[in-house]
Amino acid sequence: MAYDFNFDLTKISRSFFKKLAKFSDEKGVHKEIGSITQEAAKKFKVKKITGIPASDVMKVVNDMVDIHVKNLVEREEFAKRENRAIFLPHCSRRYMDNRCQAEFDTELSTYRCRQCSDDCLVNKATEIGEEMGYDVYVLPGGSCIKKIMKEKKYDGIVGVACPMEIQMGMEYLKDTSVSYQGVPLLKNGCSNTKFNLDTYKELVDTSKK
Repeated sequence: MAYDFNFDLTKISRSFFKKLAKFSDEKGVHKEIGSITQEAAKKFKVKKITGIPASDVMKVVNDMVDIHVKNLVEREEFAKRENRAIFLPHCSRRYMDNRCQAEFDTELSTYRCRQCSDDCLVNKATEIGEEMGYDVYVLPGGSCIKKIMKEKKYDGIVGVACPMEIQMGMEYLKDTSVSYQGVPLLKNGCSNTKFNLDTYKELVDTSKK
């Protein structure tokens, strides 16, 4: 399940999200983040930049801030895990047709990036993750996650997905022994979805706590 609307927050400066993150780091502030988000959205002219109704923007951004808070809470435990995986969305690939040379694993129902396009976000994210010792999977959908987890027994995962889907995943994992970090998409949809590569790098690098 995802939002019933499309959003694109890629044109918003990263300082907007950093400001919200700074506030959310303070004890208890994330519980009142709605008013802070509205104030920041006005200052950064979010509605004008995105063309998205303010109520939709607030819904997405509030979810992003909540994910940031949960990442912070879980960060120390996640850094201790050694058997870790990254789940990337296949819709962030540069190409969604046969120009993409990703190999499909029929057993796990996932794609394996073969680094065919230098300007592909999934390619870059895969390279970063593998260099840091992660197993990286490109998912056609969330239903294959349970199959992967049952087969591989990972104790730490990084999920890149729509904020609402990350929230659902974190809710499911909180009652398990698996530690997690979430990277929310800045642009959703069925193709050409986007996430911030710098944010991704920071989260997968467990030397940065």
